[in-house]
Amino acid sequence: MTRTPQAPDAPLAERLRPKTLSEVIGQQHLLGEGMALRIAFESGQPHSCILWGPPGTGKTTIARLMADAFDAQFITISAVLGGVKDIREALEKAQVALGQGRRTIVFVDEVHRFNKSQQDAFLPHVESGLFTFIGATTENPSFEVNSALLSRAAVYVLQPLSQQDLEQIVVRAHDIGAIPAIEKIAADRLIAYADGDARRLLNTLETLAVAATQEKLAEITDVWLLKVLGERMRRYDKGGEQFYDTISALHKSVRGSDADAALYWFVRMLDGGADPRYMARRLIRMASEDIGLADPRALRLALDAAEVYERLGTPEGELALAECVVYLAVAPKSNAVYKAFNEAKAFVKKDGTRPVPMHLRNAPTKLMKELDYGKGYRYAHDEEGGFAAGERYLPNGMAAPDFYRPVERGLEIRIADKLRQLKNLNNQGG
Repeated sequence: MTRTPQAPDAPLAERLRPKTLSEVIGQQHLLGEGMALRIAFESGQPHSCILWGPPGTGKTTIARLMADAFDAQFITISAVLGGVKDIREALEKAQVALGQGRRTIVFVDEVHRFNKSQQDAFLPHVESGLFTFIGATTENPSFEVNSALLSRAAVYVLQPLSQQDLEQIVVRAHDIGAIPAIEKIAADRLIAYADGDARRLLNTLETLAVAATQEKLAEITDVWLLKVLGERMRRYDKGGEQFYDTISALHKSVRGSDADAALYWFVRMLDGGADPRYMARRLIRMASEDIGLADPRALRLALDAAEVYERLGTPEGELALAECVVYLAVAPKSNAVYKAFNEAKAFVKKDGTRPVPMHLRNAPTKLMKELDYGKGYRYAHDEEGGFAAGERYLPNGMAAPDFYRPVERGLEIRIADKLRQLKNLNNQGG
């Protein structure tokens, strides 16, 4: 199937859409020589798959190219706008094509928007081979796609386009005459604004091209760019040094228990265009890394704040994130679990593979019991205080590593007392 060339007045995204696999920018971890999707294209046999990645990373393009590669009828369904009627029409078209000896690829954009029954409607036809199913999603398919459908489709993870990838798109747009020359600093600012999203970059370039043509500009300068786009441009470049400096300032203000400074940097990031969902993820990280068991409620509050934002969005949901920032800042701090985890990882990496002691092994079969699996294990619930004093749970011959060392702050004060009590009981129990 060969698509006709795009008209000069077609949207820039369509004019630059790759016609062959070699024209695709980015996703070389999937499309490069010897990589998974490249092999699928070259196999001669299409297979159902889920393309999972952020907006503007080429999901639709890859699906269309797959239809081209297998000379298949390409049917698109939008899960946002479509429903059962669209699914039924796709089935009818696929049956007609099959009768003519032609394959069909049904591409469902934003497949996570379909409910369970809508997703289930594809199953029998995928299994029968009536069509090849390709779903595109920005959400984790493990949570958003039915397990039955997921088990019948390969999952390919697409990555945001790199700065170099987006630079190539700007060059191609200029080469076909879609945009005038562009000052490098202006191009860099646009690429940072696009944030790995080719569609956002192309739409912005198209807007600029129209404005530049009206003003008869020979070159897009950074000064003019800021004047035209104004508040749409970020105050700093996501992915650039200033972005990471600012998130570092927020993290360190929380760690330093300065609520005002933490709120300041949090609002600076929102004002600069940072994705609140990204901010929510960082707050969850802070709760685990810097507060830990000194106040286990912090992690729950961070997760709740992230969920509230998902329900309310901007700007209402941002208040829940701000509440979380303040709570994390004033909470007692401990990185004891964070340090213990890293020490344990380092130890296991350099240590040999120690066998599991016989008394700790599971013995679900008669043979295993005859081989002394689980022999001598002491069931803690049957012991005084629910604790088998003197029992060993580490591999034989391994000294106690002392990974976890609670601090004398918050709940870890009580945890430290508990550990001391258990250690004394172990000493008494031999």
